[in-house]
Amino acid sequence: MIDTFLPPARFNADHINQTIQRALASAGLDTSTGPMHGVTETIRRALESGNRPSVVSHDMPQPGVPEPASDRAPPLGRRDGSQPAMDGTLGLPGRFIRGEFSNQAGTRAYKLYVPSQTSESLRPLIVMLHGCTQSADDFARGTQMNGLAEEHGFLVLYPEQAASGNPSRCWNWFQPQDQQRDKGEPSLIAGMVREVAQAHGVDERRVFVAGLSAGAAMAVVLGETYPDIFAAVGAHSGLPFASAHDIPSAMAAMKGGRGRGAASLSATTAGRRSCSQPVPTIVFHGDRDHTVQHSNGAAILKQASEAYGAGVANRDTLSTSTEQGIAAGGRKFSRSLHTAGDGRPHLELWTLHGAGHSWSGGDSSGTYTDGSGPNASAEMVRFFLAQPRAGLA
Repeated sequence: MIDTFLPPARFNADHINQTIQRALASAGLDTSTGPMHGVTETIRRALESGNRPSVVSHDMPQPGVPEPASDRAPPLGRRDGSQPAMDGTLGLPGRFIRGEFSNQAGTRAYKLYVPSQTSESLRPLIVMLHGCTQSADDFARGTQMNGLAEEHGFLVLYPEQAASGNPSRCWNWFQPQDQQRDKGEPSLIAGMVREVAQAHGVDERRVFVAGLSAGAAMAVVLGETYPDIFAAVGAHSGLPFASAHDIPSAMAAMKGGRGRGAASLSATTAGRRSCSQPVPTIVFHGDRDHTVQHSNGAAILKQASEAYGAGVANRDTLSTSTEQGIAAGGRKFSRSLHTAGDGRPHLELWTLHGAGHSWSGGDSSGTYTDGSGPNASAEMVRFFLAQPRAGLA
C-alpha cells in the first residue's frame, strides 16, 4: 500500500524498485551475487535519473533485516496540501551534489549539500547517516539539516546505503566486518569523508557524524573506529558499539538485550580506539520507542562516559546535571548533561517522553519524523560546533 497519493507527473521510484526486486526474487533470480549482482541498484539509479523525484515508501522491510517498520510517518505531503522539494533542498540556495566513492569494500553513492555562502576559511562538515529504507534526500528533508547548514555555514554529507549492501538499505552496524577501522562500511564512509573534505574546503578537524536508528548505530561505530576523524557523534534512536555480531543478536540488542554483554565491552572498547581523545557524544531517544528500546541510548552514553574516564589526559571527572523541559511542539523531555572542566558539553542524553522511533523535531516531508520536538538537528549542531577539533592537539 502506498502511503500518499501523488500528482500524475510524479512517481515513487523506490516503490517501483521494490516491486521489481520482489518480482525478480519470485522468479528465483538472485540479485546479490553472480551476473545479476547490483541489478536493483542499477534500476534504482535509472528511475532516479533525469528530473524525476525519488520518494521513499515504508511499506514493508525485507525479511531478516533488523528493523521493523513501526512509528512511521507519511513520507510526503504537508497539512496545507503542498508538496516539498523532492531533492531534499526544500528551496534552499545552496547546491545538492550527487557523488560516488569506491574502495576495496565496495561503492556507495552520496549527496553533499554545499551552502550558498562563501568562506575564506575552512568549513565544518556534518555527516548524516539515514535509517533503514531511507535515502539521502528523504533524510535531508526530514532532518532539515541543510537549512541549518545555510544558517551556520557548514557542509552536510549524506552517504547512501545501496540495496546491494543491505536489502532494506540499513547500515550494517551489527556485522563484525563493519565494526572495524579500515574495513567494510566504516572504511567507505571515512574514505568518502576524506575525499569530500579535500575537494570542498572542509576543516578536517571539525568533522562530525550523526544518524538515525541503524545510521545512529553506524555513527557510534565511526566514533569508536575513527576518533581521529570525527570530532563528535550524534546518535538518535541508535545502539552502542559492538552490541551485536549478527542478525539474531541485533534483534536482541534492539529489544534491550546485549548479544555480547555491554558490561564486558567497556573494558575493551577504549583499547580499540586509535586516538586517546574520547569522542563527545549527544544522544536522543524516545522512551516509547518499540523498535530500538530506550535503554540503548543510555548504553551509548555509558560507553562514551567510560571511554572518557579511560583517557590518559582526562584526570577530571565530568560534572553532571539533569533538567526537565517541554519543547515548543509540546513534547516533554529530560536532558542529562555531562560537562568537562572547561564547561563545554562532552556528553548529553535527551530522553523524549512518549516519543517513538522517529527524528525529534523533524519535518513531515521526510519519513520517521516527530514534529513535536525538541529539535534534534538544531541541538546536535549546537553541540557539535561547541566542540574542540578532532585528533590529538
